Amino acid sequence: MTGADVMPLIVTTLRDPKEAARLIGTLNLNRDVLWTALALVAAINTLVISVLMSFAGQGVQLPGYFNMPLVLFVLIAGVLVVYVQAIFWAGRALGGKGDLGHLLALVIWLQTLRAGAQLIVFALAGLFPGLSLLMSVLIGVWGLWILLHFITAALGLPSLLHALGTLVLGAVGLVLGLGILLSLVGAVAQGVLPNV
Repeated sequence: MTGADVMPLIVTTLRDPKEAARLIGTLNLNRDVLWTALALVAAINTLVISVLMSFAGQGVQLPGYFNMPLVLFVLIAGVLVVYVQAIFWAGRALGGKGDLGHLLALVIWLQTLRAGAQLIVFALAGLFPGLSLLMSVLIGVWGLWILLHFITAALGLPSLLHALGTLVLGAVGLVLGLGILLSLVGAVAQGVLPNV
């Protein structure tokens, strides 16, 4: 895949997510590449969030880890790992037969697109606040539609309804995993584990 292939893949993802999922699956990326890409996407999202938070001002009250890029990176990477695993195993519970690597590649691609969309919405917010809010909602809905198609394709599920069930079951797993992860990150961010 070259740089010239990226824009057509973005267009295909927006118009026909199932075909985009098939195309991404044909790349046959190995696990080392996928986990490295997940770390890169987590770093990009950390950078985007840090930039956005620097413009938010002092009046916005956020948890302490938003001011700690390394902790934020660990949190984002951890959420992505738990998210992919939860969706994969929930899909398996509903009869899915897909590959974890394919699902991981699709989630990485979707998160990359979402980071770019966040930057576009941020740029629009200064010029057209109402339009940026509307665009943010549209991106969220469209992203969910793409995710449902990606889950259906990656796990070999028979319908989008099965993908929605997988997403709901995966959300339960995500909440449980996130609770554990946040308790660890929160403890570190608060300085409870200073010598670990």
